[in-house]
Amino acid sequence: MIPNKYQPRKIFDEKNLEDLTNSIKKRGIIQPIIVRKSNNNKLKFEIIAGERRWLAAQKVGLNEVPVVITEADDLKSLEIAIVENVQRHDLNPLEEAQGYKKLIDEFGYDQEKVSQFIGKSRSHITNSLRLLTLPKEVIQLIEAQKITAGHAKILVGLNNAEFVANKIIEKKLSVRQTESFVKIFKKKKHNKAGLKDVNISDLEKTISEKIGLNVIIKNDKRNKGSITFFHKEIEQLNKIIEIVKLYY
Repeated sequence: MIPNKYQPRKIFDEKNLEDLTNSIKKRGIIQPIIVRKSNNNKLKFEIIAGERRWLAAQKVGLNEVPVVITEADDLKSLEIAIVENVQRHDLNPLEEAQGYKKLIDEFGYDQEKVSQFIGKSRSHITNSLRLLTLPKEVIQLIEAQKITAGHAKILVGLNNAEFVANKIIEKKLSVRQTESFVKIFKKKKHNKAGLKDVNISDLEKTISEKIGLNVIIKNDKRNKGSITFFHKEIEQLNKIIEIVKLYY
């Protein structure tokens, strides 16, 4: 037998594999492995579902394992593999997302069709796929199990996701602590963005006192921006127009 080229699971936890190996030693393989004839080698069978059982059986030294042979094209093979793993909660969140993405990219599924096929909500599929938008450095940390899926969901959409991920590891932050950290960080950033140059503030005050209207000046690092005059009645608007005409 050969592994399934569409196997969504990429990481096999050694501890879980060891537990399964011990179980097979005592009880044998209870659930058959699902296979199909290999497209590349007609003398071999390709595993559709049950690769972990097959690996454990090899560790035990079994020469024969129970199998169910089915006819399946590449799409059916991927579908079966994803469904079995999702139902057994055997996939980590990234593997699950990558399986959904493969259905979309290679077999023309949309998120609604994936949702109906897998039996999970559309929002679950959407949120799952969003994990794949994280920087590759963060994805590698998830794969290495240095941060959890709970942490990863908080990092989605952050410009500084890698920085926060490293802080999670450095400070050993829980998911709840990470949420608080991100909120504080966003608040500080917002407050910092809200601070205005003292000279700009003084200029706003000077102009406002001279013309009797509220004024807001926005100026970026390249000295580009805007000046906004606020009027409450037509007379104030006419006053602004008169000032502009007078000097220009």
